[in-house]
Amino acid sequence: MAHFSAYLNPVLVLFSCDLCLVRANRPPSPVNVTVTQLKANSATVSWDVPEGDVVIGYAILQQRQDGQMQRFIREVNTTNRACVLWDLAEDADYIIQVQSIGLYGESQASKRVHFRTLKETDRLPSNSSNQGDITMEGLDKDRQLQTGEIIIIVAVLLMWAAVIALFCRQYDIIKDNDSNNNKEKTKPSSEHSTPERPTGGLLRSKKSPSVNIIEV
Repeated sequence: MAHFSAYLNPVLVLFSCDLCLVRANRPPSPVNVTVTQLKANSATVSWDVPEGDVVIGYAILQQRQDGQMQRFIREVNTTNRACVLWDLAEDADYIIQVQSIGLYGESQASKRVHFRTLKETDRLPSNSSNQGDITMEGLDKDRQLQTGEIIIIVAVLLMWAAVIALFCRQYDIIKDNDSNNNKEKTKPSSEHSTPERPTGGLLRSKKSPSVNIIEV
């Protein structure tokens, strides 16, 4: 018995040390757990994780306050800090808790957060208002796009007008130069040619033959 206890004590010490290391390496509990986008059958849960800790997933405990339903959601290999809860009962009270999943286990559960889903009749006005907001946002975006397109078109037209004006100016200059060159080529020849002089030599006068008439 003494030998068995002597063998068991080191094992217990090692096991307790491993437990201490695992607890020390567990991530801290999530903070700032909030519930948003409440509807009759769904809600969104979001939370924050303290910096400097390696977190590879999360776990959410969801239960109705009356104890009729309980659900456990677990997801790993993700960095998400939010989750959508589906298939909720309308006008019902729920309690949720979030845990962080690290390399060496799960953290302690966060503080309990209570929320209540909306009624089915309360969802229609919220949806209609959201649709109105989405429609107005779409109209604003379309107006912004139309304004931007108009500005681009006006800028392009002004650029083309400047190019055409420059081309016309260059064309007029070239045309004037050509007309001046043609005028210089077509000046009267009298201004450049010298008067002709008669060739030298004596002019011979021709005498008409005389006719003598003799009467017999």
